[in-house]
Formats: sequence, structure tokens, C-alpha cells
Amino acid sequence: MGIFTRFSDIVNSNINAILDKAEDPEKIVRLMIQEMEDTLVEVRSAAARSIADKKDLNRRIGALDRDLNDWDAKAELALRKGREDLAKAALVEKSRAATAVDALKQDYLSVDEGLTKLNDDIARLESKLEDAKTRQKALLARHKTANSRLAARKKIHDYKIDDAMVRFEQYTRRIDDVEGRVEAYDLGLPKDLNHEFASLEAEESIKAELDALKQRVAAEKATSAEAE
Repeated sequence: MGIFTRFSDIVNSNINAILDKAEDPEKIVRLMIQEMEDTLVEVRSAAARSIADKKDLNRRIGALDRDLNDWDAKAELALRKGREDLAKAALVEKSRAATAVDALKQDYLSVDEGLTKLNDDIARLESKLEDAKTRQKALLARHKTANSRLAARKKIHDYKIDDAMVRFEQYTRRIDDVEGRVEAYDLGLPKDLNHEFASLEAEESIKAELDALKQRVAAEKATSAEAE
């Protein structure tokens, strides 16, 4: 089932309101356009039938008008020839033809009014259709732009992550280097009391430097996360 179910639904619709409520505006616009085009075909077909009906009624009215004139002429001829009975009969037929003409003219006016309305409906529907097609182009352009922006943002995001990881690895290597230097100092040294206290002091110094490095790493990671 389409977005619209009747012609009046289309011409009285608010496309903006429909799109605002839609989960997939592009799909809805496509359905709108399809339904409008189908409806436009139906309305044009109805207009074509009305035009054909008008032509047929015109021909029939013309034929009856000729009959009127013919019966009128026959009535006059019969009266001139002293055939009053024939003249009356001709006038009866003329009256019947006149009644038929009046009925056909009423039909003609009704069809003509309907055709005028159909022409107005076609104009309104074409306006709605053009509006929907414009919306479709705008939505497609917005979708394309959004996808391009998303791809660009993703590349930037990936680059920042890679950059942060590289910096983290660099700091990790520096920490490993400091720890390696501490361990190197201990190699080959006797484990006397003075040496152990000296090692404790060195460890405190190294720990302070290590903590400072860790704080810098954490701060830079937090800054990178906020920038994303």
C-alpha cells in the first residue's frame, strides 16, 4: 500500500510533515512519487474519457438540432399543403427532439464541469509531484554529503587513534628503558646494607620519574579522547 490512498490525500498532504515522521525519508519520497505518478495517469485517463464524452455529446446534440430544423420545416410544409394533422405530428417529433437536446446539453455541462475540475486536479497533482521530486533530489544530495562527511570523520578518527597508540608505545619504551637502567645498576654489585639502601633511594627516584611519565601518558590519552 502506498503513502496515499485517495487523490485528496495527495493534493491536501503536507510533504514536510510526512517526511518529519518517516524513519526512512528517501524511501517515503520514492513511494510518494510512485503513487503520485500512478494517480496522475488515472486522472489523465479520466480527463481523456471526459473529452471523448464531450465530443460524442456534441455530435448527438448537433444531430438533434438538425432534426429540430427538419421537423420544423416539415410541419410548415404540411400546413402549407393543408395537412394540419401532419403538421401536428411533425411538431410533436420536434418537441421530442427539443427535449432530448435539453437533456444532452445538461449532460454536456456536467461533463464539461467535471473536465474543468480534472484539469485543476492535474495541475495540483503535477505541482505536488514536482515538489516531491525536488525533495528527492535534495534528500539524495544530503545523503551523499553526509556519507562523505562520515567517511572523512572516520579517517580523522582512525588517524587520531593510530597517533595516540604510537605516542603510547613511545612512552612505554621510555619506561622500559628507565627500568632497564635500574636493573643494569644492580648487575654485579654486592648486596651489602649500604648498597641496598642506595638501591632503595634509586628505586624511589625511578618510581617518581615513572609516575610522572604515567601521568603524562594518561593526560595525553584523555586529551585525545576529548578531541574525538
